[in-house]
Amino acid sequence: MLFPDYRPRRMRRSEALRKMVRETNLTVNDLILPLFAIGGKNIKNKIPSMPGHHQLSIDHLADQARQAFAKGIPAVILFGIPDRKDPLGTNAYAKNGIVQQAVRAVKEAVPDLAVITDVCLCQYTDHGHCGMVDGKHIDNDATLDLLARTALSHARAGADMVAPSDMMDGRVAEIRNLLDENDYSHIPVMSYAAKYCSAYYGPFRAAADSAPQFGDRRTYQMDPANAVEAIREATLDIEEGADIIMVKPALAYLDIIYRLREETDLPLAAYNVSGEFSMIKAAAQMDWLDGQKVMLETLTAIKRAGADMILTYFALEAAETLGN
Repeated sequence: MLFPDYRPRRMRRSEALRKMVRETNLTVNDLILPLFAIGGKNIKNKIPSMPGHHQLSIDHLADQARQAFAKGIPAVILFGIPDRKDPLGTNAYAKNGIVQQAVRAVKEAVPDLAVITDVCLCQYTDHGHCGMVDGKHIDNDATLDLLARTALSHARAGADMVAPSDMMDGRVAEIRNLLDENDYSHIPVMSYAAKYCSAYYGPFRAAADSAPQFGDRRTYQMDPANAVEAIREATLDIEEGADIIMVKPALAYLDIIYRLREETDLPLAAYNVSGEFSMIKAAAQMDWLDGQKVMLETLTAIKRAGADMILTYFALEAAETLGN
């Protein structure tokens, strides 16, 4: 039997040879760990749909940040669960809001860990939407000032990066301008540029108590059927001053990550969201698949598609597996 001159299996024969020709290498440096901050002390509320994750009071959250840094994870992103909500989401930009407290505590506990903050209003508004409400309408332009004030309050608390996730038009420029005017031109903006209106967010919304109280978010988050629109969204955010652009969710949108990687040389983030995490965890608990192997395969696929960094609830487990 005749074979071609090149036989691909030659380089698959041993682990050493496979490593030598491996095209995509997942490392701990690629990972960002999401954390949920809640008020009080010594509180560690389990999130039933997200095994291994909790709503954490500041003391426990600081400990979790130390563990992440010890495992080599370079960054965390913070989400807050306030003790009070109102129509304007005022706790989002309060000087002593829950995220602002968490930022200060983490930076004191682990100064060299990069702290990113999610900039949105949905956890803080009593209606659960990411923008200001006028009747049943989400008022885009009225929301921009509040988002910028939130980002500025995070920077003043010590955040290393802010990440607007609201999907209001023009918010990156508004945030960038206010940060620059207040001598925070060194703070980068990671924009949720292509954030889809996805059913994969269910566990997160329970964890962050951020489900909308009426309607849905289809008027501001992207239609899952659209791809070219993601390029337009990302281009707008880049023009407005974004330093990093993000695709969310990741696994069902690998094509979007790939398209954006082809379009821009800016750093590209992808959010391996709660539903993606929970599906794998649930199947692993039923012994339907090897959870660790599927975790690594999933994260590798996201990086292979073009992501430079991955926000993932698997961060601690993946770091343990990958090593420093």
